Amino acid sequence: MDARVAPLGIAHQGLTHCLTRLAPGSDIPLRLTLWNGMQHDLGPQPSVTVNILSPGALRYFVPPSLDNLAEGYVNGHFDVLGQAADIVATADRLARHSVPMRGRFGRLVSALRHDRGRDAHAIAHHYDVSNDFYQLWLDEAMVYSCAYFPSRAESLAAAQSAKLDHILGKLMLQPGERLLDIGCGWGALAIRAAQKYGARVLGVTLSKNQHALACERVAQAGMAGQVEIRLQDYRDIEPGDGQFDKITSIGMFEHVGLNHLASYFAKIHALLKDGGLVLNHGITSTDPDSGTTPLGAASFIEKYVFPNGELPHISLALKDMQSAGLEALDVECLRRHYMRTLACWSDNYEHQQDAIRALVDETTYRVWRIYLAGCAHAFAQNWVSIYQVLACKAGTRELLNPTPWSRAYMYA
Repeated sequence: MDARVAPLGIAHQGLTHCLTRLAPGSDIPLRLTLWNGMQHDLGPQPSVTVNILSPGALRYFVPPSLDNLAEGYVNGHFDVLGQAADIVATADRLARHSVPMRGRFGRLVSALRHDRGRDAHAIAHHYDVSNDFYQLWLDEAMVYSCAYFPSRAESLAAAQSAKLDHILGKLMLQPGERLLDIGCGWGALAIRAAQKYGARVLGVTLSKNQHALACERVAQAGMAGQVEIRLQDYRDIEPGDGQFDKITSIGMFEHVGLNHLASYFAKIHALLKDGGLVLNHGITSTDPDSGTTPLGAASFIEKYVFPNGELPHISLALKDMQSAGLEALDVECLRRHYMRTLACWSDNYEHQQDAIRALVDETTYRVWRIYLAGCAHAFAQNWVSIYQVLACKAGTRELLNPTPWSRAYMYA
């Protein structure tokens, strides 16, 4: 045991066992305060303090994997003092020093069954906390996906606006064209496409809360004649709706499931006109074998945040896209942009703690606090990534691909 570790007594054998496995000189900036007043610092000048409220809470430290620590925190078995980013970074260090690494990654989820009922329930679990909740820490337009920071210095609101234009610019969206936005959220992209680009837009979402507010926002923007928002599964869009010139799917395909990507892209292919363009923007795993994250973080997200979520590797997404008849034209990694976006959301969340606690129960408050900071950390560590993939329903004739031979138009 490190010389700094004081004997904790027979009642604390579980914690002692955990601490004996710490590498000497680890200097984790963590203070542990026990229910009986005993205190132990794992390193000098601790930036994070964990107040362990009962002996039973020690089980979450044996081993202190990220899912165990998050589970104990969100269920109130111990309190944590410190900034959310420091808390997550400290938990990462504790888990790395204490858990034998039998391979870098742990399985995120197995191949899950996805159907309309299960998917609608999963969406409601995540997105229907309340619109007021999201308004407290998102930007004013309520864009809940990776922002785009061209110069790195943009505000969150400016970066989200830049993201919408980056997507619609890649698609070369033109006045009068029909755009389908799959997973349209609170309608920001649909409204932008109609107002700035003159498109006619259909947005679909499975979230009742999102649908209600998106319809309100469309009406307030005076875009009801150009934008329709439906509470509908994209799989249920009928042939009578016709085909679309352009399709966007932003932050949605993480819910599709690894075994359903082929049918997802096939549906997009069927909905897209010949020569039409689609932009798929979604989170991916950095492990080519399975959707995974290290140190046990994935099971917490699956249980508390994104039920049934599965992250494909970019290679799988491209394979299934190509197999469905969609030719990938441009692939852009935005991992650093999402790291920054999540850090902004987490900072906003920290500054709105009192208002959030007044709106949701303590467990929900803790889940989202650790989730946002934890995801920022995961993107910073390259545990997960995110890609925008622009594709065309091209066929064999050159004229079916409407994009220029140079990608310079995307940055004009």
